[in-house]
This record gives sequence, C-alpha cells and structure tokens, in this order.
Amino acid sequence: MKLPAEGVLLRIFVGEADQYQGKPLYEQIVLKARELNLAGATVIRGIMGFGAASRIHTAKWLRLSEDLPVIVEIVDTEEMIDKLLPFLDETVKEGLITLERARIIKYRHEPRDVD
Repeated sequence: MKLPAEGVLLRIFVGEADQYQGKPLYEQIVLKARELNLAGATVIRGIMGFGAASRIHTAKWLRLSEDLPVIVEIVDTEEMIDKLLPFLDETVKEGLITLERARIIKYRHEPRDVD
C-alpha cells in the first residue's frame, strides 16, 4: 500500500479497562481499523495519566492501577480515517480523540516468505 506524503494522525485516548462487547476497547478499535483496510494501528500503554475526571492512573508500585491510559494511533488518509469515526463515536464512551495533519516520510514493509 502506498500512502501520499500528507495524511492524518488519529489518536484515541482510552483506559486499559474500557470494554466493548466484552473485549478491550483498544483491541476492538484495532480490529475495526484492520477490517476497514486502514494502513495500520499501534497501541501504546501509558504508565501514568489523568483525564476529564482528573482521576490519576499510574503503574507505580504502591498505587497499582488496573486502568492505565492507552493510546491507539492510526495514520492514513483523511478519507480512510473518516470511515472509522462512526465506530469510535459509538464505542468510545469516555476518553479523548484527536486528529492532526501528518507528514508521511516512509511507509513500507519487507516481503516475507510464507512457509
């Protein structure tokens, strides 16, 4: 897949414990992005953060949180990202979603031999 030099970066900030249909929300977002043939997605687990409720979530030993911050990042064309937005509107009940311009430098993969 070839991407143009200009795209958009979608960031979805949710909690690790957030669920959709009995599965982790971040996982469901990645699977939906794949189903829609988006270029790719990455899930990043935070070690500390807070959101609109100002509740601290941390991985510190004495304050072990079971709901650490999670960020799903997806870079693609605006047209492709727009296909995912209705799903996010339905599934993200708490969190933050941002969209910004991204200059794409390289998007490649090495062909792999299939055994």
